[in-house]
Amino acid sequence: MASIPFSRPEPLAPPPALSLARIPWVPIVLTTIALTYLALFLFVPLAAVFHEALKKGWGVYLAAIADPDAWSAIKLTLLAAVIAVPLNLVFGVAAAWAIAKFDFRGKNLLITLIDLPFSVSPVISGLIYVLIFGLQGWLGPWLAAHDLKIIFAVPGIVLATLFVTFPFVARELIPLMQAQGREEEEAAAVLGASGWQTLWRVTLPNVKWGLLYGVILCNARAMGEFGAVSVVSGHIRGLTNTLPLHIEIVYNEYQFAAAFACASLLALLALVTLALKTLVEARAHKEYSR
Repeated sequence: MASIPFSRPEPLAPPPALSLARIPWVPIVLTTIALTYLALFLFVPLAAVFHEALKKGWGVYLAAIADPDAWSAIKLTLLAAVIAVPLNLVFGVAAAWAIAKFDFRGKNLLITLIDLPFSVSPVISGLIYVLIFGLQGWLGPWLAAHDLKIIFAVPGIVLATLFVTFPFVARELIPLMQAQGREEEEAAAVLGASGWQTLWRVTLPNVKWGLLYGVILCNARAMGEFGAVSVVSGHIRGLTNTLPLHIEIVYNEYQFAAAFACASLLALLALVTLALKTLVEARAHKEYSR
């Protein structure tokens, strides 16, 4: 009896994948939602700030900014940023280089500590500084005996600013350095380059755009910080008020024109930061896509 040949049935072709891009109304709806959200929570408040700041004219606007207390707050804000950003730049590069390029004990602990300011409220961090350096704190009596003042003074403001801003540079560099690997640094070491030569001529040129991006974000946070600085400053007019604290004080005193005039400076800082951020991202994308 002849055997009947058995033929395996052809597998069914999978159904064509449904692409949302083929549905004409999906991009329109998503774009409308995004633009509506931006208009309600970004563009309208931003326009309101500048409208209220200039509502009484340029004379009132400039007088509010030239006020001695406002000018003192601006200078203190710049001072805190000028000290905090370079220190966090050095720390961020060192921490990112160590984490991405080396293996050592405590590596995961260091990563966790870098993320600590993101998970702790700035007000809590300010209270910790008061607990340590305040007059009734752990080091308070020793500081008072040596005529050193940290809380309710400029050093406390700088320390609080340092704490809330130190993750930004490191967090931008760590994934970038990890993605680039260690091959170039190992090749430089084989060719006889020292550690400093490897850092300056190999590592930093490869991460320059990520480094600049982290510095921009760090500076923006340093100049706009409110919670931690509010706890350690003491709100002393002309001495320990940063620009955000000065805005709160004059607003609570119903000096709305002055408050919005100073707030417009921070809004301008945000716009400049956004423009620099976009520029750096475009340059980085262009360079890495070559």
